[in-house]
Amino acid sequence: MARVVGVHGIGKQTLGEESLRQQWLPAFNDGLTRAGCSDRLAEPDVTVAFYGDLFRPEGEFLAVGDPPYTATDVEDGFEQELLLAWWKAAADSDPGVVPPDADTLVSTPQSVQAALRALSGSRFFAGVALRAMVFDLKQVHRYLTEPGLRAKALARVVGRIGEDTRVVVAHSLGSIVAYEALCTRPGHQVRALVTIGSPLGIENLILHRLQPPPLTLGGQPHGVWPGGERLVWTNLADEGDVVALVKDLRPAFGERVRCAVVHNGVHAHDASAYLTDKLCGQAIADGLT
Repeated sequence: MARVVGVHGIGKQTLGEESLRQQWLPAFNDGLTRAGCSDRLAEPDVTVAFYGDLFRPEGEFLAVGDPPYTATDVEDGFEQELLLAWWKAAADSDPGVVPPDADTLVSTPQSVQAALRALSGSRFFAGVALRAMVFDLKQVHRYLTEPGLRAKALARVVGRIGEDTRVVVAHSLGSIVAYEALCTRPGHQVRALVTIGSPLGIENLILHRLQPPPLTLGGQPHGVWPGGERLVWTNLADEGDVVALVKDLRPAFGERVRCAVVHNGVHAHDASAYLTDKLCGQAIADGLT
């Protein structure tokens, strides 16, 4: 089994294990270099747990790419709430995004249209087609609400974590899958969990839906620790990463989580930008040694 397991995030349904490993491996090594680590990871050291194809529609003649979603396909409840939360976060970090006002923060077709229009002009979603934005929303929603799909995605990740695995690096939606996968494996030998661009701290939309469910301590939800005493959890978030709405995971998972804000430039949510950061490289190096 590989010493380092990567778990990808949303929007990777047209890629695969090997194509993602070719992207992530050099980024891992760049991060190790920034951290002053002389060791290098080779291909056998790294694997990517791929579950993106579970969201990919079956191929049909004359049909290409993501489903042709529009604003009307954004469902009431979770999807609209997450979309509006993205809009508010984008407006808070990007002066070019018109902020939502109190009247628009309600679930109406008009607010969905306005949110998608505002996000399409943000630095974060620049160049992302509307249908892809809606598809990303639906991936998060489906993972949390479809037990069969969730079980298959979890099995993919659990199957990649072996006795030799010391580090799990998980991006975006993948941080939810990786967290739940580690929780299903008491006694695992992972020493470093590194979450990047993670939505795990969003209490009303994500935290309450985790498996296992959070405990209630002092009247507040508190996520279960995903390992033993030797596990070190590092969470990295860019200030402009709207998927990582909550940058500090300590209120949700305890003071043991090491949280830091990094600077990814215009590619705030990009996995490679996170992986090449010095703090990410140091967290990986610590787990390997």
